[in-house]
Amino acid sequence: MRRALGTLGCCLALLLPLLPAARGVPHRHRRQPLGSGLGRHGAADTACKNRPLDLVFIIDSSRSVRPEEFEKVKIFLSKMIDTLDVGERTTRVAVMNYASTVKVEFPLRTYFDKASMKEAVSRIQPLSAGTMTGLAIQAAMDEVFTEEMGTRPANFNIPKVVIIVTDGRPQDQVENVAANARTAGIEIYAVGVGRADMQSLRIMASEPLDEHVFYVETYGVIEKLTSKFRETFCAANTCALGTHDCEQVCVSNDGSYLCDCYEGYTLNPDKRTCSAVDVCAPGRHECDQICVSNNGSYVCECFEGYTLNPDKKTCSAMDVCAPGRHDCAQVCRRNGGSYSCDCFEGFTLNPDKKTCSAVDVCAPGRHDCEQVCVRDDLFYTCDCYQGYILNPDKKTCSRATTSSLVTDEEACKCEAIAALQDSVTSRLEALSTKLDEVSQKLQAYQDRQQVV
Repeated sequence: MRRALGTLGCCLALLLPLLPAARGVPHRHRRQPLGSGLGRHGAADTACKNRPLDLVFIIDSSRSVRPEEFEKVKIFLSKMIDTLDVGERTTRVAVMNYASTVKVEFPLRTYFDKASMKEAVSRIQPLSAGTMTGLAIQAAMDEVFTEEMGTRPANFNIPKVVIIVTDGRPQDQVENVAANARTAGIEIYAVGVGRADMQSLRIMASEPLDEHVFYVETYGVIEKLTSKFRETFCAANTCALGTHDCEQVCVSNDGSYLCDCYEGYTLNPDKRTCSAVDVCAPGRHECDQICVSNNGSYVCECFEGYTLNPDKKTCSAMDVCAPGRHDCAQVCRRNGGSYSCDCFEGFTLNPDKKTCSAVDVCAPGRHDCEQVCVRDDLFYTCDCYQGYILNPDKKTCSRATTSSLVTDEEACKCEAIAALQDSVTSRLEALSTKLDEVSQKLQAYQDRQQVV
C-alpha cells in the first residue's frame, strides 16, 4: 500500500482541496500558484487569510514514532500554525496527543496567538505506547468539540475539522467512532506517514476520499506539506480580510457575504448592525417557570416553594415546611408552593404572622364549660358551682340531690345525734323553768322592800 517517494509530488497535489470548507460547503476559494503568497523575504502575504475554522490536530506519538521523527511532527505543526489566520474570531486550534492513552495538549479556547501556540507545541512529549486512534477521535468529540472547550456555536457556521497524523495501524475499532464523528459534522483528514495503513486512513477520513486521505513516505518530508496547505487555505475571503461592515458576524456567501448576529441579538433592518433581543420573551427560552436575562443570554429560576432541577431549566416543588426552610415559631402549614404559620393550642398568632403568644384558655368565648373553667397550664377543665355536679360530658352541670339510701352505721349515728339533741333540749327547757321561778321570787322580794 505504500507509494514510492517519486509519487510524493502527486500526493502533495492532492492536498490542494484540503480544508477549504466543511462538509456540504462547495470549494469556492481561488487557489494561488505555489509561492505566490510570499513576499521578498518569504513572509506570508497578510492579505491572504484562511476562512475561520475550529481545527484540531490529532498526532500519533506511539512507540513506532522515533523521538527525532516526533520532533519533525512538532515542526510540521508549528509551520502549519504559521499558515493559519489564528485568532479568537478566526481560526482556533487545538492539539491532541495519543498512543494507548489520549492527552489534550491544549483545547480550542486556550491560545489565540501563534507564539503561544508554537511554544505549547514545543513542549509536547511523546506518550510512547499503543495506537488507539478510535479512542483519540472519541476524546476529540467528548472533550474538545464542545462550547465549554472553545468550539463555536453551530449557528456561527464555523467548520469543525480534524487532521490526524499517524504512521501505524489503529489498535482499536476506529470505523464506528469515525463514522459517528462525521455524522456529528466533523470533517476528518487522515495523513499517513511511512508505515501507516492506507485502508485504516480511508476508513477514518471523510468523503470524497481522494480529497481527505494523504500519504508521505517519511517524517523528513512532512513539513513540506505546509506550503500546499497554505495554498489551500489562502482565499480572498471578504469576511476573513476584514473588509466587511458587519457589526458582529460576517458569513461568506458565494464570493460575497451576509451579516449575522451573536446569540441573544437580532439583525436590524439595515442588515449590518445588531440589537439585543429579549431572550426571556415567550418562545425564546426553555425555562419552566422564571427566565432571567443575563448579558444577552439567560438563566432559569423558580417560583417560591420550588427548586431548580439539575437540568437548570425545570422546577420541582419543595417541602417548604421542612426544617430550616420556613420562619414559623411553632407550626408551618403548606399552602401550594408557599406556606403560612400557625400556633399550638393555647397560643395565638402574633401580628408578624410568624411568632405565637400564650392565650387565657379560660377567657370568655375560649372554652365550652357551662359554669366554671379551671386553667391547667395551657389547657383547662370544667367544674360546677356548689350544689351542682359535673355531668359525664365534663362540660355541663346538674343540681345535686341528697340520696335517701343510708347505711346502718349512718342511721345509728343519726339516731344518737337526735337523742342527744332531745336530751339537751329537755334540760334547757327545765333550766329555763327554774330561771323563771327564781326571777319571780326575786321580783316579789324587791316589791316587799319598797313597801317597808
